[in-house]
Amino acid sequence: MTATDTRPAGPAPDSAAPKKTSVLRSGALMAAGSIVSRATGFIRSAVVVAALGTGLLGDGYAVANTVPNIIYILLVGGALNAVFVPELVRAAKEHADGGAAYTDRLLTACTAALVVLTAAAVLAAPLIVSAYTGYSGTQASTTVALARYCLPQILFYGLFTLLGQVLNSRGRFGAMMWTPVLNNFVIIAVFGLFLHVSHDAAGGLTAAETRLLGLGTTAGIVVQALALIPSLRAARFRWRPRFDWRGSGLGRPLRNAGWTVMLVLTNQIAYWVVTRLSTTTGQHAVDAGLAGGAGYTAYSNAYQLWIVPQGIITVSLVTALMPRMSSAAADGDLAAVRRDVSYALRSSAALVVPAAALMAALAPWVMGGVFGYGRTGAADIEVMAGMLTAFAPGLVAFSAQYVLSRGFYALSDTRTPFFLNLVIVTLNAGLSAAAYFLLSPRWAVTGMAAASSVAFLAGAAATAYALSRRLGPRAGTRTERRTTAVRTHLRLLAACVPAAGAAYAAARAGERFGDFAAVGAGTTALVLVVVLLARPLRLAELTDLLDSLRRKTGR
Repeated sequence: MTATDTRPAGPAPDSAAPKKTSVLRSGALMAAGSIVSRATGFIRSAVVVAALGTGLLGDGYAVANTVPNIIYILLVGGALNAVFVPELVRAAKEHADGGAAYTDRLLTACTAALVVLTAAAVLAAPLIVSAYTGYSGTQASTTVALARYCLPQILFYGLFTLLGQVLNSRGRFGAMMWTPVLNNFVIIAVFGLFLHVSHDAAGGLTAAETRLLGLGTTAGIVVQALALIPSLRAARFRWRPRFDWRGSGLGRPLRNAGWTVMLVLTNQIAYWVVTRLSTTTGQHAVDAGLAGGAGYTAYSNAYQLWIVPQGIITVSLVTALMPRMSSAAADGDLAAVRRDVSYALRSSAALVVPAAALMAALAPWVMGGVFGYGRTGAADIEVMAGMLTAFAPGLVAFSAQYVLSRGFYALSDTRTPFFLNLVIVTLNAGLSAAAYFLLSPRWAVTGMAAASSVAFLAGAAATAYALSRRLGPRAGTRTERRTTAVRTHLRLLAACVPAAGAAYAAARAGERFGDFAAVGAGTTALVLVVVLLARPLRLAELTDLLDSLRRKTGR
């Protein structure tokens, strides 16, 4: 403790030490929250698309609402997600007060940085918008005005992540997954009101409409962040701002955060390439009179659906495992870290691989069921479905990359993931640029989606190789050594390829009853084929899950 720390020695009542909770139970709680959040998020997206469409007006709002998240993740958010939990777990083990004072200092320093960053971003809104778009005239002024209202979200995104990570380090995982539902409800209400008061937005937004959409969108993030307070109080956490940062041990997390900021910066370079090229492609598509929005909004909508399984399954599981992995790493138990990483890869793949197959097979009907309303027509659905199909193969690699990078973060190593991430960034940016220059406006952004899949596949392979060398040889019995994540993925692919064919055929047969009926028929067919093949292909992760479900239902 420092000389200014007047708290009694010994573990504090609000110690950040992680509780010994069931990983599966915690993962299930988070997955349930994520499912509800994603479901309401689809409703939110459908309302937004119904109100603004997938053309230039929708693109302008999408850019303005995405920019705060881009800046936050670029300069702060990625570092917080990578560094915070391992540092709090380590502090709980090493500090006499259970890491309470350290947590207060870290929160205070990060919040101060967020306030400065938010103020600078609001002032620089025109420069930020011009960096991500080539807009001019009314389109540019409307996007800048929306961005000024949306950029204060940076502060509240940061507070949400900071406070949520404090809860995660204490073994309380549910609130961070459930409170985004409140944000979705706020946005649905705001755009519902917009649809009620606005008669025709095709000609652009009025000043009052711009203010309503901008402030309403930011209000959703504010509610999402503040809704964590009851859970923090239940965890007996009281934040006491501390500015005695000198000599307090914050140097290591700041150094680790620096590498993560560089990683996110390189990610955003690739994202900037995609955003800039896709918004330009959208304008070219309009100028060419093409049916269907083939620009950034279509890409964003496809991406939002594509990432759902990873957000529900992989993020929930790894978030529950992260305190345990960090604790094992702090103790020098690399074998335990390897076991947890392998478990996370195999368990998440058991659901992520079938989900990727489902997206590839049912993309037209999934897109039609979610976005086929309001100003969205059949041509728009066709474009977005093509993008979702191009994204689908990359879902498995993206999920694996997330797990593998958290293995490095548990080891307090953010430097190696930065260099490995350069593989993804280089391929994604380079192949996206090639798609823009080589393909027609109708197919250019679809090619960008396919570029991300190729990039994630290469990145996951490189990261898996590097982490395996870092953790050392696999220990355990011969059976345990043969139970690898690679074999699990290959067996899952062997089951899901024919299952995807059955899903497509079933959806075609049921499409005359509507998109939802087609999705239901296709999903049922895929699940049945995968279940039938689970035992012959020795998919232990799936058979264990099925046996557990049978026991719970008494069958």
